[in-house]
Amino acid sequence: MTQTKSNHAPEPWLRGTRGDVPPIPRAVLHALDLTQEDLSRWIAPLTDEQFNARPFGIAPVAFHLRHIARSLDRLLTYAESRQLASDQILQMKSELEPGATRQQVLQELTEALEKSTARVMVLADADFSQPRSVGGKQLPTTLGGLLVHVADHTQRHVGQAITTSKIVVAPKTF
Repeated sequence: MTQTKSNHAPEPWLRGTRGDVPPIPRAVLHALDLTQEDLSRWIAPLTDEQFNARPFGIAPVAFHLRHIARSLDRLLTYAESRQLASDQILQMKSELEPGATRQQVLQELTEALEKSTARVMVLADADFSQPRSVGGKQLPTTLGGLLVHVADHTQRHVGQAITTSKIVVAPKTF
């Protein structure tokens, strides 16, 4: 599972793509593109057992991918000035459930990335200083703040999923 960057194209933000999209949503779209690429490279080869493994008690790869998919939906719901529906809250509470199949979770993630890309494009020409609120406490932010967090949060969990995948396939030397 060892990979080198030299075998791959530059990251999406270095390819000169999406030049017609304003900078904030462009950065989010590049983060979503990079998510798909990184997870395809590092996560797709895992078995279902490795996908659900919890080395040292940490969250499994399956959790991180479910969390990426479902948090994208939640964060973009707030970006669209809407509150969460009850099914979104139930999905959030089930992200850590064991027994996920790699195929099911990767399919959920792929669909979420596609839908999120479309939702970000709809917001691309909005005023990013528009106020938004998040969660039951209605914490204040802006549309731009939410979009930046979409990219940051997604990449944080991509990194955790990749690290966990490396641990579960590493030789048991510790």
